[in-house]
Amino acid sequence: MADLHRCAWVKNERDIFYHDTKWGFPIHEDATLFSMLVLEGMQAGLSWSTILTKWTDFFEAFDQFDPKIIQFYNDEKIESLMQNEKIIRNRLKIKAAISNAQQFLTIQKEYGSFNDFLWRYVDFQPIQNNFEQMSQIPASTPLSEQISKDLKKRGFKFIGPTIIYAYMQSIGMVNDHLISCFRHQECQIKTK
Repeated sequence: MADLHRCAWVKNERDIFYHDTKWGFPIHEDATLFSMLVLEGMQAGLSWSTILTKWTDFFEAFDQFDPKIIQFYNDEKIESLMQNEKIIRNRLKIKAAISNAQQFLTIQKEYGSFNDFLWRYVDFQPIQNNFEQMSQIPASTPLSEQISKDLKKRGFKFIGPTIIYAYMQSIGMVNDHLISCFRHQECQIKTK
């Protein structure tokens, strides 16, 4: 796999694993959709590499990102997370995860699943881009702005248009693998 052509952001073994096995592949499981939403919020202002380095520690610290547990995090749990050197210790981001868990569960009740709420924005079909260079990939789009706005109205936090676009990329709502990347075609094939 080392000789395959990948997207230019891939720099190390951890990036390779994430790129080759997760990034850009359509995700429809609510549990994964929630964990990725929280992780994208945690990444704000940092590199994704930082998240990948702390991936396992995040899952352990945040009860496997179970929104039914996170929604009840109290001040004691927040303080415990703030003392955990293995994760990103940002009080606002931790509180956002709690609030987002509550709103996530509300959407599940309303729509049957978060997947049904989220994927309707793209008619349940990933957007297939054909970018040749990283410089062509936008930081946000009108659609990520709309989703961000709609989520903010529902009380979600740390979900600005740039975070939401990165989220859309990570869960495969948009295929931004460069056309020279071996995963570009695979992501297209998987969604047809």
